[in-house]
Amino acid sequence: MTQNTQNTQVTETKTTLVIGGTGKTGRRVAERLTARGLPVRVGSRAGETPFVWEDPATWEAALEGVGAIYVTYYPDLAFPGAAETVGEFSKLAVAKGARRLVLLSGRGEEGAQISENKLKESGADWTIVRASWFNQNFNESFFLDLVLGGEIALPTGDAVEPFVDADDIADVAVAALTDDKHIGKTYELSGPRLLSFHEVATELSKATGREISYAPVTLDDYRAVLQENGLPVEFADLFGLILDGRNAHLVHGVEEALGRKPRDFTEFARTAAASGVWNV
Repeated sequence: MTQNTQNTQVTETKTTLVIGGTGKTGRRVAERLTARGLPVRVGSRAGETPFVWEDPATWEAALEGVGAIYVTYYPDLAFPGAAETVGEFSKLAVAKGARRLVLLSGRGEEGAQISENKLKESGADWTIVRASWFNQNFNESFFLDLVLGGEIALPTGDAVEPFVDADDIADVAVAALTDDKHIGKTYELSGPRLLSFHEVATELSKATGREISYAPVTLDDYRAVLQENGLPVEFADLFGLILDGRNAHLVHGVEEALGRKPRDFTEFARTAAASGVWNV
């Protein structure tokens, strides 16, 4: 039996902790692992074993008996203090017996890359999954209310983005959690084409059968909206990743990790519309 086979068997017989296991990618990762018959622990504030990033006292219990971890950090890896927190958690995880750490990171975020390095320093068998903006931002979280209101008002100008599907991210993460060939690799993920927010609005209009428009706003105006809704105003800074064009090109991590093409936004929009989530 090879060492890699031994590593995989140990990882798969122990519990996988899915941090953010009720979120867009975490929920999908947990569902896929459970469907394979693998033991899963959902790490969340409301979980059976609560996990809270801001409360290190919750970490040890969540790590008990864990062999692999899908690491997502809220609100964002680039935020102040994230790297230090992720680093301390990763060290504790390895000390408690976890070997495989798969980190969801952000494309083009220097702060996120500092967090990546902190995780690597833990000595774990690591895989980094860097993603751009999610298709599911439009039907599961941040932008859902804008779509329902018929106007996507965001500080994105005429910039383009290679939106990636959360199902693709989850498939890559599960592969990395369960197959040793992904150890030590960094996968940059995107969808199969670049889209402007004007084009996104057109796609959503076609899928829903109603008029959805795009209205560019200033960063200051968007910060005010975030503040009014009790959300971190630092989220506005993430739009800089779109505006400066650093991610305005396609990457091929989905193909590299899975051997298939990524899901297109049109397919996502059609499926989401059929679910009724955008019905008004």
